[in-house]
Amino acid sequence: MEFVKKHFNTSVTTEPVDHSDLCIEIPKEAHPLSEQEDKMQEAYFAGGCFWCVTPIYKMYGVDQVICGYAGGDVVNPTYEQVKTQTTGHRETIKLVYDPERVSYERLLDIYLANVDPYDSEGQFIDKGFSYTLAIFYKNETERDAAEAKIRALEAESGKTAAIALLPYKNFYEAEEYHQDYYLKNPEAFQQELIESGRKK
Repeated sequence: MEFVKKHFNTSVTTEPVDHSDLCIEIPKEAHPLSEQEDKMQEAYFAGGCFWCVTPIYKMYGVDQVICGYAGGDVVNPTYEQVKTQTTGHRETIKLVYDPERVSYERLLDIYLANVDPYDSEGQFIDKGFSYTLAIFYKNETERDAAEAKIRALEAESGKTAAIALLPYKNFYEAEEYHQDYYLKNPEAFQQELIESGRKK
């Protein structure tokens, strides 16, 4: 799929990437740290394997990408529990971002461009409820923005998107070894992209 090739045809790199057309650079000295912290926002997207989607958002100006589990009923689940498909949780990423650098609408665009929005059983080779798609909104503005993007996608494709649009309920941070997996295990990460079907 072209949207997968766009981001995964090259090896992960820590070299600076120029995405000036997508986000506005705000000089650090322009805002005291306390003001920067106050204006930071959070977004929660379930996009299948959280290892695979983490680096994408950092390329586009997101400050933090945290892997975790969201939407279920089990308190503080483990990875092994979530994999049993009995907790009601989906693998989810928490995005901490500055809306002056990258907007929520842009994050939605990035999300939709890097998933298979029509797969109701999971994502690529990863199947099961925990790998299905969901956008967890925190307010009506986020819900309306996400709904508009999904409707536009459906109108363009003529297909029904398999993306749950749900109010935010909870988020439990995943175990440390899942965080920034692509940096800790670059070779295994590349192999995961290939085996999962995300990298062609």
